[in-house]
Amino acid sequence: MSPLAHRIYIATLTLIVVVVTIFLFVKGYSYYSTSLEERFYHPDHDAFKPSGIYGHGLGIFGTLLIVIGVFGYIAKKKYKFLHRYGRLKYWLEFHIFLCTLGPVMILFHTAFKFGGIVSISFWSMVAVVASGVIGRFIYVQIPRTIEGRELSLYEVKAMKENLDDILKNAYHLEDSKYQAILVAATVQHQHHEGNFFSGIFRKYMEDKKTLARVKQTLWQNQFSSQDASYILKLVRNEMQLNNRIDRLQTMQNLFRYWHIVHLPFALIMLIIMIIHVVVTITFGFRWIF
Repeated sequence: MSPLAHRIYIATLTLIVVVVTIFLFVKGYSYYSTSLEERFYHPDHDAFKPSGIYGHGLGIFGTLLIVIGVFGYIAKKKYKFLHRYGRLKYWLEFHIFLCTLGPVMILFHTAFKFGGIVSISFWSMVAVVASGVIGRFIYVQIPRTIEGRELSLYEVKAMKENLDDILKNAYHLEDSKYQAILVAATVQHQHHEGNFFSGIFRKYMEDKKTLARVKQTLWQNQFSSQDASYILKLVRNEMQLNNRIDRLQTMQNLFRYWHIVHLPFALIMLIIMIIHVVVTITFGFRWIF
C-alpha cells in the first residue's frame, strides 16, 4: 500500500467512525435526552430501549465488531498462514477501527443507562479503548520493519544517514553555508523537569524551533526551493531517528507494561459480555430472529 493509499485508508476508517457516531446521536437525540423516568412514555421507547429492535441491533452489531476486531488481530499474530494477507500494521489499524466503532454502537445500545455487572463490562470497555489509544502512540514510537517486526537498537542506528557527508558531497557547499546549516540543525538540548510524556512534548517543541532555524538559514543562504526542501527533510529525518534511538528502550519497556494493563481489562470486558449475551438469550430476547 502506497503512502497516499494508506492515508486514504486511515482517513476513510476515521470518517466512518465519525459519521456513524454523529448519525446515531442525531437519530436518537430526542430519546436519549429524555430523562430516565419519562423515557417509558417516549414514542420511540419500544425501539430505542436496549431490548428494542433498534437498541438491541446496535448491541449485536457492536459486539460482533469487537469480537471480529479482537480475535482477527490475535489470529493474524498467531497463525503463519495469515502472514501473507497484508501487513500487521494494517491489521492493527483495522483492529483499532473495529474496536472503536463497536464500543460506540454499544454505548448507544445501552441508551446511556448502565448498572450492575454490565457497568463493569462497560467501564472495562472504556478502559480498553483509552489504553488502546495510548498503546497505539507507544507502538508507532518503536521502529519496525515493513512486516511489523521491532527493530533492534543496532538496526535503528544503521538507518542513520550522515548529514555532514551528504551536505559536503551532494551540495559542495561553501564552508560558511555548511557551518550555518550544521549550527542551525543542532538541537539545543535542555534539561526538563517533569514526567516522561511532558518531556516528549517539550522535545517536540524544541525540534520545531530547530527546524524553523534550519529553514531560515536555508532561505538566508539563497538555496533553491527544491534543495531547501530536501535538506530540511534530511534534517527532520535525522532528528526523528535520534529521538527514536534515545527513547527506544523506554518505549519497549512501556509497551510491555501496557500489555499488563490492556489485556486484563479486555478479558474482563469479553467475559462479562459473554455472560450478558447468554443471559439475554436465556430470557428470550432474540432480536429479529
